[in-house]
Amino acid sequence: MKTNCFIDKILYGMFFVSKKPVLFRDLLEANSAYNDGMLVDPSKLNFKFKYGKSYIIFGILCIVVLMPLIGVGHKFFEKLNIHFSLLITILITSCIFIGFDIFKAYARKKLTHKLIKDAWQIHFPYFPYEKYSTKTQEIYDEAIKKEIPKRDLEQYVLDKLVTNNS
Repeated sequence: MKTNCFIDKILYGMFFVSKKPVLFRDLLEANSAYNDGMLVDPSKLNFKFKYGKSYIIFGILCIVVLMPLIGVGHKFFEKLNIHFSLLITILITSCIFIGFDIFKAYARKKLTHKLIKDAWQIHFPYFPYEKYSTKTQEIYDEAIKKEIPKRDLEQYVLDKLVTNNS
């Protein structure tokens, strides 16, 4: 439980999350994109990236991981040829920069999933996310194909969920 709290603090430190509620249609679009394995538009879920804090968090993470490795590997690198040491330094530096992009994508995906689940509790309180997210995605895709107007979309989706559930 403490791990989730710690991860939540890190996530909310990296992103600014608006207190505005997620709109019904935006939730359906975000859920559909997330289930398809695509990145969700942050404006749909009312959050944005804080680059400065993200660099600081990732920098601290790198220090925590790399300092012990440097301490252990120092004697080995001391005896190695300077050319090999330089090549390994270049490789580690490139891994750090690539790692930041992976870290950003991972954090964004985690926050997106959390925000979708939180908005789901508001819009679909009687339909558990784990069970109904794919069914709702299918209904939403069907509604888009049928060109259901925005004002009727919520009623259409809820009616379909209830009739399919019965």
